[in-house]
Amino acid sequence: MKKIILLSIILIFLTGCGGIYNQGNFVLPNDIEFLNLIEELNTPEKTCKYMEDNFEYENNLVTLTPYQLLLIKKGNCDDFSNFATFFPNYNGYEIYQILIEFLFYEHEDDNGDEKYHMIGVFKEGDYYNISENMHYVECFCESFEDIMNFNLYHGWISYIVYDYDMKIVEQGYNN
Repeated sequence: MKKIILLSIILIFLTGCGGIYNQGNFVLPNDIEFLNLIEELNTPEKTCKYMEDNFEYENNLVTLTPYQLLLIKKGNCDDFSNFATFFPNYNGYEIYQILIEFLFYEHEDDNGDEKYHMIGVFKEGDYYNISENMHYVECFCESFEDIMNFNLYHGWISYIVYDYDMKIVEQGYNN
């Protein structure tokens, strides 16, 4: 019984948005298409444009590596954030990922359900810009908290910023 409960908890954390994958452990595949893509997608904007043109949103049970997403062409916010940050990081950009926790209310008397979302963040000059799923967004934010207060993320209750190796850089709470 304990094994079933533990397995259920693990599956909950692996489904939908909120999955974490340490790209520092990603091994480049011996695939010429992928290796050529690294050279081609050398900016955050080019990477996101490629994603818009080639990928579809779909919930899945595991967080995909950038290579797996390239092969499958379907993923969720975790997969898109990994893909969007991998290529710019490889090409010298300072990148982060932010796990956002939201509280959505379906009914006035409802206590709400917690929901999670993952975005990619790129340091470009003196500002941060983001990937929102497959879309590149120039928000020209000066801090991670500015990103959270950007007009896309109403209703957030907390966030965690991770570096490329998924080490926590910053945490914040909306009071």
